[in-house]
Amino acid sequence: MFRRPLIVIRHIPNIDFMGWHKVGFALSAVLTIGSIVLFLVQGLNFGIDFAGGTLIEARTVSGPADLASMRPKLNSLGLGEVSLQNFGSANEVLIRVPRQPGNDQAQMAGVNKIKAALGNTVDYRRTEVVGPTVGDELIRAGVIATVLALLAIAAYVWFRFEWPFGVGAMLSTLHDTLTTIGLFALLQIEFDLTTLAAILTIAGYSVNDTVVIYDRVRETMRRHRSMEFKELINRSLNETLSRTILTVGTVFLAVLSLLVFGGEVLRGFSIAMMWGVVVGTYSSLFIAAPMLYYIRPKRGSRTKDEPEPAAPKPGAKPAAKPAR
Repeated sequence: MFRRPLIVIRHIPNIDFMGWHKVGFALSAVLTIGSIVLFLVQGLNFGIDFAGGTLIEARTVSGPADLASMRPKLNSLGLGEVSLQNFGSANEVLIRVPRQPGNDQAQMAGVNKIKAALGNTVDYRRTEVVGPTVGDELIRAGVIATVLALLAIAAYVWFRFEWPFGVGAMLSTLHDTLTTIGLFALLQIEFDLTTLAAILTIAGYSVNDTVVIYDRVRETMRRHRSMEFKELINRSLNETLSRTILTVGTVFLAVLSLLVFGGEVLRGFSIAMMWGVVVGTYSSLFIAAPMLYYIRPKRGSRTKDEPEPAAPKPGAKPAAKPAR
């Protein structure tokens, strides 16, 4: 049975992306510099995974957890700002306690204070204590993982295409990573291991979209050796726009469902992914592709366009095959 292909844009548009690429460069520069300043001045709101502290998973015995009454009771214990959030069902609670001055005994003393304050109204299912040494090691490992991912992406694109493509892919991915960190520094959303996983996922998503555009640029370069480079990039971007819209739309809907129905635990991951999907698509269109205009790959020595098959006239008979 013949199946029609899925078409989002039936006619290839003629959007002048290159006409706006300098505006895109300027906006990206502002976002990147602003993100770095926010990170250095305001910093990130590190979660227990990085900052250290105690995590308690509890379950209320009767009925849903009343966080409004539990929060002032725990904050009055002198343990710092205690964070409470629902986890899973309405009667499951995650209690985050900042790290207490002293050794592990001081941390357990804080846990005992919480248990005494809540009494028998909750059932304690899990207690985790993360020390500052573990948090520092996780931060170091996260930075190393992100840097290695960016270098691996650049090396992969360089190997598959040419070095100008690798430079463009690395710069656009670095832009996506820095602006995501800047967003978390601006909004002071808790930054934990799931957020770090989202940043690495954003890098993979961004380079996937970039590679598709680069593949079309390379194909267009082979077919039209003498085409002006701005026109070549515009043509490649417009020809892949349908695929870009389809991909970003489906991913955005999936991440939106995580944000709405995933609960507080996946909130940071969902926000990072939603931002990454938007900024990753933007960087592919206005950073990765226009960057090739300034660091151009080799186009070969041929100066004339390769002939393209002419469209058959209405009512014309197909040409006869040559006899063997």
